[in-house]
Parts: sequence; structure tokens; C-alpha cells
Amino acid sequence: MDFERFRHEIFSNGITIINDVFSEIESDEILLKIASADDAKLTFRRSAGLFAIRQFLKEIPEVATSIFTQKMLILIENIFGNGYFVTKSIYFDKPEQSNWFVAYHQDLTISVKEKIDTQGFGPWTVKQNQFAVQPPIEILEDNFTIRIHLDDTTFENGALKVIENSHCKGIYRAETIDWNLEKETICEVKKGGIMIMRPLLLHASDRTTNDNKRRVIHIEFGKQELPNGLQWSEKMEFTKGQIPV
Repeated sequence: MDFERFRHEIFSNGITIINDVFSEIESDEILLKIASADDAKLTFRRSAGLFAIRQFLKEIPEVATSIFTQKMLILIENIFGNGYFVTKSIYFDKPEQSNWFVAYHQDLTISVKEKIDTQGFGPWTVKQNQFAVQPPIEILEDNFTIRIHLDDTTFENGALKVIENSHCKGIYRAETIDWNLEKETICEVKKGGIMIMRPLLLHASDRTTNDNKRRVIHIEFGKQELPNGLQWSEKMEFTKGQIPV
């Protein structure tokens, strides 16, 4: 694999796409484990336009062995180095004929176990007993996200749209985007492929128009310990060559 190119694209553009990380069989194995899970828990959210599982790796721990294959662990180590751990995980399913869309935004919050007022952290929100807070920008600049695609994802079924290099511009409000200067990129990914992105990258997605599903696992990674007793809500650490625990 061309790790140098991946590192360059993430540094310069804020995003890289790597197809064929998971085979068809491996992708279907992940989907089978998700389908077999007990969906009566509060962290499972189901509606006509969305099915989502918050704290995904905690709620379905058996899926970790299918996600953190040796190929995935090698990718993480060679692109980002050692010392990173999982901080947050979500699974979402954008069903056929979904009218759900997401406007341009940056991922500006992290999930923590409890609210502890701390200088530089805020504002706070809480959703389904999950506390989220905006940390100092230095933490966000250190983090990265891997999105595992379990369906072919195209413009027609809501592939992510991004503004490349926007992760280098600090807090960048969507309403201030100058479309005379910025260029939108559509990030199409094959089933079994992954997208790696920086949380400060401006991104959005449109409604589905081709009646095809878009199922994605979203996993965030960090390497900084939090101050003042704050704790990452889903911290899962790696030992070299092993799945996070």
C-alpha cells in the first residue's frame, strides 16, 4: 500500500480514500454481527430515515475482531504511528428512499464519560446520556476518523461531500464558506473501502436518490489524555498488532 500517499493526502487535503480494505465476505460478516445484536437498548436509534447505534463498539464488542483486522491495524500504524486509541464509535444506516441529509459542518465535539467543567472545554451537550463537549482545537487537530463503508457509496446515495484543506483553517463556519474560493469534492467509496478524514474537515451529505442503502461505521481516534479528570467515553487502547481493548 502507498502509505506515503495516504499520509500526504490526509495532511494536505484532510482526507484519503482506500478501497478494498475489507473483502465482500468480511463486510458481510460485520453486517451479520450488527443484525444479530439486541436493538432494544437506548443507544440504538431507529426511525424511517435512519438507524444508528451510538457507542457502537461497546454495544457490539464482538464486531471489533472483524473491524480491527491485521490489515486495518497495519494501516493505522503506518499512517499515524503508535499511541492512538479509539475515542468514539457510531454505526449508521441511511435506508433506501431516505430523505435525511447533513449540511456542511466540522466535527467539533468529543464524547466524555461525565461533565466536569474544565477551562477551554465548552459548550456542552448531552444526548441519550452521552456527554459531548467542544475541546481546545489542539485536540481536534490531533484526532482522525475512519469511516468503514459497508455498501457502495456514490453521489446518488449520499456519499460525503468535503471541502479539501478546510481542516487547516481552524474553526470554519459553514455560513462563511466562500464558494468563489472553495471547491466541493464528492467522496465515492466502494463497499469494503474506508475513508480517513480529519474532524476539522468541512463535510456534508445529500439525500438518497437511487434507493440504495448507505451503511457506515464511524470510528474516531485520539492520542491525548484529557485534563481535570475528564475521560473519553469509549476509550479502547491498542497494544501493538492487537485489537483495541
